[in-house]
Amino acid sequence: MAQDVTASAVEAVEAIELGGSTPDFSFFGMFWQADLIVQSVMIILLGASVWCWAIIWDKYKRLRSVKESADEFEAEFWSGNSLEDLYERTRHNADHPIAILFVSAMREWQRSASSTTGKITMGTQERVYRVMQVTVSREMERLEHYLSVLATVGSTAPFVGLFGTVWGIMNSFQSIASSNNSSLAVVAPGIAEALAATAMGLVAAIPAVVAYNVLSNDLGRYANRLEGFAEEFGTILSRQMDEEHH
Repeated sequence: MAQDVTASAVEAVEAIELGGSTPDFSFFGMFWQADLIVQSVMIILLGASVWCWAIIWDKYKRLRSVKESADEFEAEFWSGNSLEDLYERTRHNADHPIAILFVSAMREWQRSASSTTGKITMGTQERVYRVMQVTVSREMERLEHYLSVLATVGSTAPFVGLFGTVWGIMNSFQSIASSNNSSLAVVAPGIAEALAATAMGLVAAIPAVVAYNVLSNDLGRYANRLEGFAEEFGTILSRQMDEEHH
């Protein structure tokens, strides 16, 4: 009986030291009890995490779509049908990088050939190569758009969380100084808020870093695929030019 009374007395003293209420150590409880600075850090990290996941999902869908479209287009390209017929069917609805690359090259090819009385010259070949290089660069820039956000969040989010951690620990020390009491009940809320900010920084950073590495590798392979297609089309163009000259 005496032990129960003692325990109740200790809880009452701790509640008084904490402002008359027992601290809530759930995530939302720690957020509402946190200092304004720590709350701001948590909101920033939460927003960064949501933004990163939106980018990850968008890039995943886009990459899957362009890979499937590239498979279908290349199968048709190498089917042996006329390139002019493929160009006529594709030029008005090219909606993925390889098709756009092909249409840009064919358009420049036909434009140059028509200006040189139908003959393909070395200058025509060079212009088509330049058009393909520009198209590859432009399409890869579109695919890589917002990818730098993942790198930025992955590298900075832990430090933003660390700032919230430091601020929360400072609040804990201030609580100790103002109450002249170093018991766990006094410092626990500030430490919990600090650790929550650290955890949120890691939650935002880890997926961003992993996704950036995976997406960068996938985009690198797709860029090689585009460049390989450009080289193959250039070889076809060079072969046709040699046939016309002979």
